Amino acid sequence: MPSAVVSSQGAVAALRFGRVAAMGTVAVLILIAGVWASWGTAHHVMLTKGRESGTIKVTRCGADTCSGPYTPVSEGSRARESVVIDKSVAVRKGQTYTVVVKPGSDDVVRSGPAGVLYAWVPMGGALLLASVVVAGGLRRSRLAWVLAGSGVALLTAAFVTV
Repeated sequence: MPSAVVSSQGAVAALRFGRVAAMGTVAVLILIAGVWASWGTAHHVMLTKGRESGTIKVTRCGADTCSGPYTPVSEGSRARESVVIDKSVAVRKGQTYTVVVKPGSDDVVRSGPAGVLYAWVPMGGALLLASVVVAGGLRRSRLAWVLAGSGVALLTAAFVTV
């Protein structure tokens, strides 16, 4: 076997390994970013033991936030004249929502199934984006379909519940 063929095969193998390593790293970083973006809200909603929970009746909405009176449901929680919740498609003026108070503040996040699913929406987007990287960069179509299906299921469930 000529040495040019052997070195050519070695170069192809090195390039293939480089592509898989680079695209694998990008896919993992996208998924880590999705978890990071979601966890900021999700941990308040999912780990509710010892947190104040109650309801908010949204009475005012500004450009980025909405506010209203807070009625406690959990033991040890106190009523507040006004708490703040991020304005989104999931919050409408005049509606009442179950919420969890962020410790040490008057900020609240939605709780229950709708709050959990809404908190994980960034992860759904990361799953969709990572599926494109896995399909194109890693050439793993089955895994890409699983990632895309998971992302679509998460986003659809959040849309339906919220």
